Amino acid sequence: MMELRRLAHLVALADVRHFARAAEQVHLSQPAFSRSIQSIENDLGIRLFDRVVGGVQPTPAGEFVIKRARALLFDARCLQRDVDLYRDGHLGDTAFGAGPFPAATLLPKALSELRRRYPRVGLRVEESNWQQLLERLRTEHIEFFVADVRDLPEDAALEIRVLGTQHFDLYIRASHPLAASQCTLADAWGYGVAAAKVPIAVKAKLARALGLPAGQQVVLALECDDIAILRSVALSTDTVLAATQASVQADIDAGSLLPLRIRGWPSLHSEMGVVSLRNRTPSPMAKKAIACIAQVASEVDTPVPYAQ
Repeated sequence: MMELRRLAHLVALADVRHFARAAEQVHLSQPAFSRSIQSIENDLGIRLFDRVVGGVQPTPAGEFVIKRARALLFDARCLQRDVDLYRDGHLGDTAFGAGPFPAATLLPKALSELRRRYPRVGLRVEESNWQQLLERLRTEHIEFFVADVRDLPEDAALEIRVLGTQHFDLYIRASHPLAASQCTLADAWGYGVAAAKVPIAVKAKLARALGLPAGQQVVLALECDDIAILRSVALSTDTVLAATQASVQADIDAGSLLPLRIRGWPSLHSEMGVVSLRNRTPSPMAKKAIACIAQVASEVDTPVPYAQ
């Protein structure tokens, strides 16, 4: 039976595709590392890697074995982690991620509540778009993330807990040339639109509303995963901000940002969800963080769109 340590050597070589760098990664000399890989190939009776210029690449048989090795190592890490949590009987620290809109609308209140309840627990939060957060989740750098979930790939390894929706609009500063009356979406687009990463379904609706030819996508003037930066640009220029109402509610209340009154504006929204790995038991603190975020999400009302 192959040891988990040797399987880790196999995965390391598959990741870096170079014997010397993989040996350094697992803290072995190159000769010892090479013997470990050769021993696995001998035990299985198949070649797992082909030597190529500059390194190695997995054979078809190697790809098959490496996939199974990754799963076994993942399960072993989960088992050790769960045993440690059970034995120690404490909440433990946790790390998770958030997309731009939940970071702006859910996390301030959720994190404040978590800090009040558990002042001795360490929390680490990464803010980014769902693609980067998914990679961080798969590599186990975070336990879960909350983001718009519509563009996530269909993957049995992912578990998604839907949190609800937030209405989506276009906003301008109070002194904007379009503030005085209704306009068309094309009028608004002419000033340039700033937004976080836009879901495919939203892009399609906007393209149809703009009357673009089939297959042509809308082009943003500014794309950024930091809502604070987008707000700053919209408040200081004539750039139009695409955002959920909850993320700019303070600016609306202050009268510094106004919703554009657009004829024929399609109903748009953000679909929030918590994403985690299905076969990984969340830490006690991760469970409490998810519950707290879900509670805050339930309190963020989806407003009724204004009359066009």
